Amino acid sequence: MGNFAVFVALGILGLSLLFSAIKILREYERGVMFTLGRYTGTVGPGIVLVIPVLQQMVRKQLRTIVTDVPTQDVISRDNVSVKVNAVIYYRIIEPDKAVLNVENVDEATSQLAQTTLRSVLGKHELDEMLSERDKLNTDIQAILDRQTDQWGIKVANVEIKHVDIDESMIRAIAMQAEAERYRRAKIISAEGEQQAAEKLVEAGKMLSESSNAMQLRYFAALHDVAGERSSTIVFPIPINLMSKLQGEDET
Repeated sequence: MGNFAVFVALGILGLSLLFSAIKILREYERGVMFTLGRYTGTVGPGIVLVIPVLQQMVRKQLRTIVTDVPTQDVISRDNVSVKVNAVIYYRIIEPDKAVLNVENVDEATSQLAQTTLRSVLGKHELDEMLSERDKLNTDIQAILDRQTDQWGIKVANVEIKHVDIDESMIRAIAMQAEAERYRRAKIISAEGEQQAAEKLVEAGKMLSESSNAMQLRYFAALHDVAGERSSTIVFPIPINLMSKLQGEDET
């Protein structure tokens, strides 16, 4: 009876060890295998046999990970204090490096993203932060991708979500935008006056070349005046005609 109990206990122990040795890795998972503490390869997906006590396996997933970068206080190159947050998209492409070269790959990537965000944005002015986000996203992504390469990480994308500005600075930006619109309006008005003057000079040259053209303009002016409900008719008289009349009076 005692031997039977021992056999049963050994059988249960053997089955438990067998079940604990069988690991199933999903399609997006890989296992970093260690045998007696030494790295012996990357396994998966599918069924993997891990020898109890002698071997250990660390799971890593290959799917894209989305990490929100906490709000960072950034001072721009033109000494404007802003609060900026972002989001990064990355995935593990080499599980062995993600386990062997860094203790916590997710935490390390998040901390690196925060410092990189502050350093890159601090080199640009506020106007560039607001108008050139695509360029800044590309610069931050390139730096992160290069620095995380030794961790087996591929940074796919970085997106700056919000750039929060103080209310006093918002009013200053609004005043600057209003002044810029006023300046453009003045320039457009001046350009219109210049173009009108040029056209008048061209028209004067064309009318001076033919007296018939000047008479036609007189008739057109009379037609425009006659079309209005007025008892007064203004008839244009050429300056040269007035000069000839004055000359005849003197004679």
